[in-house]
Amino acid sequence: MDTTVQKPHRLGLRWPVLAILFALAIVHSQVLADSVRFDLVPRQIVESRLREYAGNDQQRQESLKGMFTVAGCPDQELSEQPVKGSKLSNVVCRLPGSTDKVIIVGAHFDHVSRGDGVVDNWTGAALLPSLYQAVKIQPRKHTYIFIGFTDEEKGEVGSHYYVKMMTADQVAATDAMVNMDTLGLSSTEIWGSHSDKHLAVALIYLGKIMKMPVSIVNVDQVGSSDSVQFAARQIPSITVHSLTQQSWDEHILHTSKDVFSAVRLDDYYRSYRLLSAYLAFLDGYSVRDLSQVH
Repeated sequence: MDTTVQKPHRLGLRWPVLAILFALAIVHSQVLADSVRFDLVPRQIVESRLREYAGNDQQRQESLKGMFTVAGCPDQELSEQPVKGSKLSNVVCRLPGSTDKVIIVGAHFDHVSRGDGVVDNWTGAALLPSLYQAVKIQPRKHTYIFIGFTDEEKGEVGSHYYVKMMTADQVAATDAMVNMDTLGLSSTEIWGSHSDKHLAVALIYLGKIMKMPVSIVNVDQVGSSDSVQFAARQIPSITVHSLTQQSWDEHILHTSKDVFSAVRLDDYYRSYRLLSAYLAFLDGYSVRDLSQVH
């Protein structure tokens, strides 16, 4: 997370009631009909990938690509996108679907020099291969593109370049961008002011069904994250994190306290389970269509 110094701000929902009820109805109808199918990776694998944080950002890039290979991403769908202005590349794994519609799932793998950068943001990057495995269980309508972004800490360089290189047709085909940044400090949180309200409502109510708490915690003054580049091109986006008042007061981000032991592993795996279900759920409808309902 590209940070400045302020505190997180917890908010209640203030979005249109009809949009909330509409999203709730969709979630219930699809989940209860058992149409959301995904295949969870065992917890020990998720945690073992989290432990591969060591090394500089070049080594992290290589580790992430290797984890995608182990997860089953074929060579022809796994690539490194050179990024102008960076010595490193974005790592991209593509899971083809039956239509031209796209869901992008992203997290940055780079980190600052202080601490090990496990929370910010190897927690997000290391989940990408496990989420790929979760949704590849069955054919999908959407094509999923999983991206490990470089140089988020230097101003979202990797995500900025990726979005800049998207054609108008690619932008129009992208139904959602799900961004993960700084997980495992608590239960799943949504950066509400940096998230499409329909995407956020769907995640909140899916959490209710799965009995996993999801809150809106705005961290506008903490800094920025990779989703802003997609939102700037009108792509529905959501940023998921785990910052709370307690974790902020403990000064974990961008300090020597950002180490493996700072991650609450139970919360981290719960976030993985919830996000796996969420990505499978998003395959069932178009956020752009839902956004027309007021």
